[in-house]
Amino acid sequence: MSTSNNIEISTHTEEKLTLNKHDKTWIISLFGTAVGAGILFLPINIGVGGFWPLIIMALLAGPMTFLAHRGLARMIMSSDNPKAEFTDVVEEHFGHRFGFLISLLYFLSIYPILMIYGVGLTNTIESFIVNQMGMAAPPRVLLSGALVAVLIGVMTAGEKTVLRAFEVIVYPLVFILFGISLYMIPNWQMPDFSNIPAAKEFTQTLWLAVPTTIFAFSHTAAISSFSVAQKRHYGKQAGKRVDFILKHTSMMLITFVLFFVFSCTLSLTPAQLVDAKAQNISILSYLANITGSGMIASFGPFIACIAITSSFFGHFLGGRESLNGIIAKHTSLKPRLVNKLTIAILFFSVWYAAVKNPSILGIMETFSGPVIALILFILPMYAINKIDAMKQYRGKASNVFVTVIGFIAISAIVYTLR
Repeated sequence: MSTSNNIEISTHTEEKLTLNKHDKTWIISLFGTAVGAGILFLPINIGVGGFWPLIIMALLAGPMTFLAHRGLARMIMSSDNPKAEFTDVVEEHFGHRFGFLISLLYFLSIYPILMIYGVGLTNTIESFIVNQMGMAAPPRVLLSGALVAVLIGVMTAGEKTVLRAFEVIVYPLVFILFGISLYMIPNWQMPDFSNIPAAKEFTQTLWLAVPTTIFAFSHTAAISSFSVAQKRHYGKQAGKRVDFILKHTSMMLITFVLFFVFSCTLSLTPAQLVDAKAQNISILSYLANITGSGMIASFGPFIACIAITSSFFGHFLGGRESLNGIIAKHTSLKPRLVNKLTIAILFFSVWYAAVKNPSILGIMETFSGPVIALILFILPMYAINKIDAMKQYRGKASNVFVTVIGFIAISAIVYTLR
């Protein structure tokens, strides 16, 4: 850590913290991890329940996002080891067996998402080549192999290269999302504020909307790498800087994503939202179909590509880190060999999934939901109550809020899987 960084931090109080280039780069990285392909379905999944549930979830989204990710970051930073990642921390606090189980579940919650993104990116590029460029589809094994190799190649080039890649990808994504949100304003239709659903229906709608909202804003997979990077960069000042960065990340997510959600939702009638959900297509595809907008049709594939790519990068960080930890703790392999083995496993499995294009990945994704909710919401709150290193966070109202939301999310996911 440089002298200039020490000087900068020591001359600021918590109230006077300002974002520097390092902070802004990580905000963009966490934003990119959260904004995956799911954002293209979020307006439908949340808006289909009606306008009032949409308002309530919009108000809850900010606290849910910030408080949960802050709790996970605090748990990872509670270790005395400055290099401790997620797998190290859970084994330190919960013992070898329970820690291994949590680490394994954490990896298995990310692993299917990586394969889904490999499939999604291959399908999107293949569709663009055929439909927009008017060319014959290249052999899928070559196309998918090249795409996955490029993605993983960037991720193995070092932290600075990865963060730079996030900046290159996410800034256009933010600009286009904001531009489309503005573009749709003339199509806005005033909602019927008098249409208040019955209490039972309203409660069920909110209940089932919680998981959708959580995972639309989740950057869980990148939190461990992020927390370790802040410990390395800021030392003893890392705690308040992590809170500061996460707060701005949440603000950025809420601002741009909710504006996009509201703009798209207000441009459609409730019946159209139901129809879009029944067709199981993204909001941009549905809008392009009903409006005939060439601009939306043109930008749809591009948005899908950069959203999938940015989220793949963030999830790869978490997947590689957790698998590295699992292998290293249960073998005698050297760290460099472990990292190469992990990259090989992830490359060939994502490539295989992209070639096979299996529908079962949709089912596998449902496994990720409950585990992410467990790790992001429940585990850090449990650690606060049980681990002495986190006792300074006990007795906060925010802990109750995060715990309740976590159990609501898990119960709603289990209900939908019946």
